[in-house]
Amino acid sequence: MKRINLGLIGWGTIGVGVTKVLEQTSTSLAERLGAELYIKRIADLDITTPRDVSIPKDRLTQNAEDILSDPEIQIVIELIGGIEPARQFILDAIGAGKQVVTANKALLAEHGFEIFESARVKKVDVGFEASVGGGIPIIRAITEGLVSNRIKSIYGIINGTANYILTRMYEEKKDFEEVLAEAQKLGYAEADPSYDIRGIDTAHKLAILSTLAFGTGVRSDQIYTEGIERISLLDLSFAAELGYKIKLLALAKNDQDGLEVRVHPTMIPQDNMLASVDGVYNAIYIIGGFTGPTMFYGQGAGQLPTASAVMSNIVEIARNVLHSSTGMITPVVHKALESNDKPIKDIRRIRSDYYLRFSAMDRPGVLSAISGILGKHNISISSVIQKGRGEKGGVPIIMMTHEAQESDLQSALSEIDCMPMVLDKTLCIRIENLPS
Repeated sequence: MKRINLGLIGWGTIGVGVTKVLEQTSTSLAERLGAELYIKRIADLDITTPRDVSIPKDRLTQNAEDILSDPEIQIVIELIGGIEPARQFILDAIGAGKQVVTANKALLAEHGFEIFESARVKKVDVGFEASVGGGIPIIRAITEGLVSNRIKSIYGIINGTANYILTRMYEEKKDFEEVLAEAQKLGYAEADPSYDIRGIDTAHKLAILSTLAFGTGVRSDQIYTEGIERISLLDLSFAAELGYKIKLLALAKNDQDGLEVRVHPTMIPQDNMLASVDGVYNAIYIIGGFTGPTMFYGQGAGQLPTASAVMSNIVEIARNVLHSSTGMITPVVHKALESNDKPIKDIRRIRSDYYLRFSAMDRPGVLSAISGILGKHNISISSVIQKGRGEKGGVPIIMMTHEAQESDLQSALSEIDCMPMVLDKTLCIRIENLPS
């Protein structure tokens, strides 16, 4: 039987997962593929810490060059994460004519075009299914399953850490900082959780999905991004009272005026399928021209779900190697490489309904003063909730608006937040009334 030699760079959680999955499925994969998948070399700076998988010591190295320069290794798997040296390792592998599999969403979001263009020139494959959605096969769904569709919009819950925090805050009636500390203790959040709670990780993933779905280059720095740091238990409770749930949502919409790409806390109706996605689970809700709404749901992270996605690329590319058909770029990737001129809308141009939470002094005339400023800026109020006294001597005032222009709303809030009776910066949450 033929053998396809693999080189694995990065033997952390996901790298170990790949070796586990391959160890447990090697026989069945060989039967399906018609060739043996063999990990010839593993490179990691730490090759002494015990892992719960058995790999002969002579296959371990601390030098990635041992993989990149080995002519017998046909597929390089990059799982170290970050930008450098991962970027250079991938480019070197491509330059040597090797196929590449990666789960590195940050790298692809920032340098994907450089990598894909190099792969096109060298006629090699780059697989990246594990870069978005963990075990959810969303990349293949967009590039193949939905390829005949003009995708109209994408709505994604694609960061398990943020989703876990919001879920536990509401279910256990705990504050953000307390739940974050628990998530870190359980391993759901990093010691430095900034990328997750500030929406940066979600923006990286949305850049990849948008580029593939809309056939034009989208960088993460073009995506308006807010995190969940200011969301309180009070907001989650009010949202439920109003018939909504709050999620850190990735949104991408394609219309004749350009692309709308943004990441921020969003209120979605409780009867929408996305509202039921809780804990560390992910979901991507796509509206296609022919399919209408479709939703992809599953574990968005974790050792074995992510390793499963990596393995799907390895098998796909190994099959291409066996049939000498590598370098066949899918139509949506090819279109994205050729076209990079679709304008990205400024956040101030969007229109939305809004949830607003003001913290104001308990004085007569405050509500009318706030309402007057909103009205002056063309913001129409649909409902108002005012309950008991809050912290800092203020009371929370909740307002729901009708659809308004973002620029008008931000102008109004800038004026309201300067009022002496307003005690804190107004919290604004956009509302998406998605189809059920």
